[in-house]
Amino acid sequence: STDYDTSDKLYFEPVTTEDVLQIYEKEKPYGIIVQFGGQTPLNIARELQENGVNILGTSIDSIDIAEDRDLFRHMMEKLNIPMPESGMAVDFDEAKELADKIGYPIMIRPSFVLGGRGMEVIYDEKTLKEYVEKAVGVTPDRPLLIDRFLKNALECEADALADSTHVYIPAVMEHVELAGIHSGDSACVIPPVSIPADNLATIKEYTKKIAESLHVCGLMNMQYAIEDGKVYVIEANPRASRTVPLVSKVCDTQMARLATRMMLGESLESLGLKDKVIPYFGAKEAVLPWNRFPGVDPILGPEMRSTGEVLGLAANFPLAFYKAQEAAGSELPHAPAAWENKKVLISLSNKESQKKEVLTIGKTLKDLGFTLIGTQGTADFYNANGIKCEVVNKIGAGRPDVVDLIMNKEVCLVINTPKAKRNYAEDRKTIRKACLKYKVSYITTIAGALAAVKGIESVKNGNGGEGGVKSLQEYHSLIR
Repeated sequence: STDYDTSDKLYFEPVTTEDVLQIYEKEKPYGIIVQFGGQTPLNIARELQENGVNILGTSIDSIDIAEDRDLFRHMMEKLNIPMPESGMAVDFDEAKELADKIGYPIMIRPSFVLGGRGMEVIYDEKTLKEYVEKAVGVTPDRPLLIDRFLKNALECEADALADSTHVYIPAVMEHVELAGIHSGDSACVIPPVSIPADNLATIKEYTKKIAESLHVCGLMNMQYAIEDGKVYVIEANPRASRTVPLVSKVCDTQMARLATRMMLGESLESLGLKDKVIPYFGAKEAVLPWNRFPGVDPILGPEMRSTGEVLGLAANFPLAFYKAQEAAGSELPHAPAAWENKKVLISLSNKESQKKEVLTIGKTLKDLGFTLIGTQGTADFYNANGIKCEVVNKIGAGRPDVVDLIMNKEVCLVINTPKAKRNYAEDRKTIRKACLKYKVSYITTIAGALAAVKGIESVKNGNGGEGGVKSLQEYHSLIR
């Protein structure tokens, strides 16, 4: 912790080899833990070890295998664990050849970046060429990394504790948003709500295999995606992830303390860790700083933009998600009373690809008493499927238009999804920016909208049987 009253001594210095060595030489500690500082300590761990520092926990060689794409892929092939097809390119010709081989869409990003910076989903050759031409600093030592993008895939994570031999998995987290949204920006839930039991068993099996093969000592975070019922490994992080506080609080498992004890030589068996049944739900939501940047399009993607996160706990997932939205500053509307005329503006792209979810959103909102208003295409889609939706003018097609409704606070919620192209439709950008400016709640993903309307429904139906506010300790007392 960087709280001065938590550690015995706090140095507020850059995490560089030189600065860390100076502190190490002054303090002369038993060893250094590199697993709690994110990516930066891992990057300098080998240099520290070469300078005589005792690195506690997972070995440097194992860290290198997890961090090196080629070494890690080779290990996955050896373990017979699938990963999305991928490769590297240093120019457009190589990138085009690889994209043609893998098939569009692809995920592309520069080497050695944090937080998904510069990462994009590319859907065609024209956009690929634009991306490569704008890419800076691409060399044979720093190539572009290209992966097959898993369309409509469910993304999830697993955190593990290990003592170099045995592995304990306290939780698997299911992301609310589909693959393509940075894990730091995606909402997630513990325990999972829609991952099939066989996929869940596969995730735990893969996590144990990988942790055992890497001889992980301490913490490890695994990221997975499930496409058409098949589990793919996205990446392994041989360190504490941003999910550690979430797992610690929801599962009543002191991840940092337990990992440290293992790094100091205690065994998993001696700590008496057992699988737990969590009879409630914890929903994490990212806190995004859009209100500080009113000119920015508030759209989620593979590049991380959040600056914090919050947790909602409840007896069911919809209510936990509703609480998390409220805590994150994106308060959802209550279902309207008989005398209220609450309107929801819906403007969706790719309606057919997620038809079931889109229809569920519309029907649930209508059943709750909301009036649906949509742009022509969305309204036609709902009306054709028996869900009444009024038409509102597009921007520039007459007044009042969609922005007028937002500006005049005539709508209480906006559900507006972008097109799956790099250059999003300008009208949709304008709608999202108007929501920011006039402080109207908005949702930009189908999965997020579905969770939100179910949350509104849960609140209307009496909070899912939850009797008032509970403390964290009261929730923990329910764990079996």
